[in-house]
Amino acid sequence: MSRPDNNPDPHAIVVGSGFGGLASALRLRAKGYQVTVLERLAAAGGRAQVFEKGGFRHDAGPTVITAPFLFDELFELFGESRENHVEFTPVDPWYRFHFEDGDEFDYGEDLTRLKQEIARFSPEDSERYEELISASKKIFDVGFTKLSDKPFLNLSDMVRQIPQLLKLRADRSVWNFVGKFLKHPKIRRAFSIHPLLVGGNPFTTSSIYALIHYLEREWGVHFTMGGTGKLVDELVRLGERNQIDFRYGTDVEKLITEGQRATGVQLSGGEVLKADLVVANCDPPVFYKEIMPSHFKAPLRLQHDSLVQYSMGLYVLYFGTRRKYEDVAHHTIWMGERFKGLLAEIFAEDKLPPDFSLYVHRPTATDPSFAPEGCDSFYVLCPVPNLRAKNVDWSVEGKNLRDRIVASLSDTLLPDLESTIVEDFWMTPKEFKKDYRSAHGAGFSIAPVLSQSASFRYPNRDAHVENLFFVGAGTHPGAGLPGVVSSAKVVDSMIPSVAKKIHV
Repeated sequence: MSRPDNNPDPHAIVVGSGFGGLASALRLRAKGYQVTVLERLAAAGGRAQVFEKGGFRHDAGPTVITAPFLFDELFELFGESRENHVEFTPVDPWYRFHFEDGDEFDYGEDLTRLKQEIARFSPEDSERYEELISASKKIFDVGFTKLSDKPFLNLSDMVRQIPQLLKLRADRSVWNFVGKFLKHPKIRRAFSIHPLLVGGNPFTTSSIYALIHYLEREWGVHFTMGGTGKLVDELVRLGERNQIDFRYGTDVEKLITEGQRATGVQLSGGEVLKADLVVANCDPPVFYKEIMPSHFKAPLRLQHDSLVQYSMGLYVLYFGTRRKYEDVAHHTIWMGERFKGLLAEIFAEDKLPPDFSLYVHRPTATDPSFAPEGCDSFYVLCPVPNLRAKNVDWSVEGKNLRDRIVASLSDTLLPDLESTIVEDFWMTPKEFKKDYRSAHGAGFSIAPVLSQSASFRYPNRDAHVENLFFVGAGTHPGAGLPGVVSSAKVVDSMIPSVAKKIHV
């Protein structure tokens, strides 16, 4: 085994360079550890890769910044200001909802204008909207402020929170929570979509996730100028300025242990790197199955994969257009005719539904650099069943779904798209499994249902290997950029600083 450059300081290995891994690496370095980040892909970012084709740029993964302070904290660890490196620009509206009958609803920051928008559909809902904000804040004050950066390592940690969870009615779904305040079917749909941003079905996801609504109202919805890939690049540069070692195209094959401690990792080529601690920014089900020594088991409640609920899969279509669609917002939720029935079919992990709803991302609405002059860049995300749906042949359905989506958008949101689309390509759950080592090709690891939240998710520290930690979507507090970056704060709280601490 070897340490990097034979450095005697404690060495931390971070497996994976998604946002959870990048945040963990920076926090460990600030504590004085020598840090090596191992990434199996050719570039950092995990699912936040960047694709370039024919002059069009596409963020492959997350596109929304809702908690900018979490990134500010990472630069501040080293006495730097995020604003000097990365620009977060507010978008307006935050989201535009396009319904099947042509109705549109803009959801944004200006409260007066938003209530006027709601009143076009339901004056009663407009009057009660601020009650929804107030109720969401109460959930946020517990679910995010008090719990999102605290470790849940055992059942007793969860039991202590039961009184608060019962008080907040965490047993209710987000759909039922929203329905307490908003009654119009279109408005209720619009304010119930937040669980889909973290891989959950609004009809089964705990109302704890309604805190996302308050998170948006408090800090807004932003876009990173240059794209999410720009944010990844600047976090890597921050790490490099502080001597973090990044190794790309490096696949970890096995965790090396002695007794109850991890002592290093073995790479696919046979090289072994020594470590004093290991942070895995990997999908935990895959790590336990493929990388963890076989005599160490996953948490008992998650050992039987057939009993675990996974998030939906994602089909993502990327393309450019030879014209600009100036009337299309930066973020559009294109709602199909069905809602509850469609989601039930997707999460049943059985078959590909005949219809769909879509998230349409047009980054050129804010940053023209994503496309050649006079053109637009698009990313269209379609929730689909994950790979547990054995009767979906993605080698066939990938092209079929592309054609169906393009035809539907051409008839509605993007007129004449069929004649102006260029440089299109797509990812299916098969690519999520192959490229990102995602269990069953799920888009967001395990689903955010109450029985898989907090201490019922994969723990941030392994129960048996005392110096093995987990960050990312599959562990506490969950998926989405605020969740995965907060998971690094959870791990940070469990790891002591070392003698040669980095001072700012």
